[in-house]
Amino acid sequence: MLAMTEMIPVTLLTQAPRFTVRFATTDAEIVATQKLRYRIFAGELGAQIDGGHEGLDTDQYDAHCQHLMVIDNGTGEVIACTRILTEEAAEATGGFYSASEFDLEMIESLPGRVMEIGRTCVAAEHRSGAVIATLWQGIAEYITREGYDYMFGCASIGLEDGGATAHHILETIRAKSMSPLSQRVRPYYGLPLADKKLEGSVRMPPLLKAYVSLGAKACGEAYWDRDFNCADVFMLLNVTDLNPRYARHFLGRSAPVATEQNVALS
Repeated sequence: MLAMTEMIPVTLLTQAPRFTVRFATTDAEIVATQKLRYRIFAGELGAQIDGGHEGLDTDQYDAHCQHLMVIDNGTGEVIACTRILTEEAAEATGGFYSASEFDLEMIESLPGRVMEIGRTCVAAEHRSGAVIATLWQGIAEYITREGYDYMFGCASIGLEDGGATAHHILETIRAKSMSPLSQRVRPYYGLPLADKKLEGSVRMPPLLKAYVSLGAKACGEAYWDRDFNCADVFMLLNVTDLNPRYARHFLGRSAPVATEQNVALS
């Protein structure tokens, strides 16, 4: 199972008083991230997951990914995780995971190096700004250290209310955080209309909020993931557009002003 992971040096990306973010370096650590994913995706969201009888969320991409995890220093428990699939690794596994939901022809035309993050999740009792920020700090440091120009991935919005909340959030995204037309992707299965329309403000899911905070843009309409009962929004971050506020916080450097988003991570 280690595959590419065994080539990753045992490197601590960053450490905070309460949390540590680093890559999994053993089979046991990878399994810990897969257990967390299963607990959230199957247990909380009711997703139909292959291999679920083992209590793990696994697929053919895992062996080619680098698994980033946040550890609670007090308990040693893995409380958040994501996986990174580089363009080089994607070639070995037949493409990016997002290609099962979107036409990614646009990604292939981007200048520079690209990487995908996916299966991002945070344990319910740790969904605070501090844990999410710690995870993103690890991602940002990896992007900079390895010289990637673009990062993309899907942020999900639950459809428990029949899609009303999702459509409300998507209206906000369309108004403030859409990519230029030249950077759009097409979902293979679009989100159906909701039975009702919400008024007023709606809380954006933490992962989607983090993407927007960093300066990422939505690249078109959402995909309807029927297995996970959610709407997946394809988000693309051009590293040169990284919000300077977060560039300073995560990377300790200045960055050109390229976005007006100032949404807090918490």
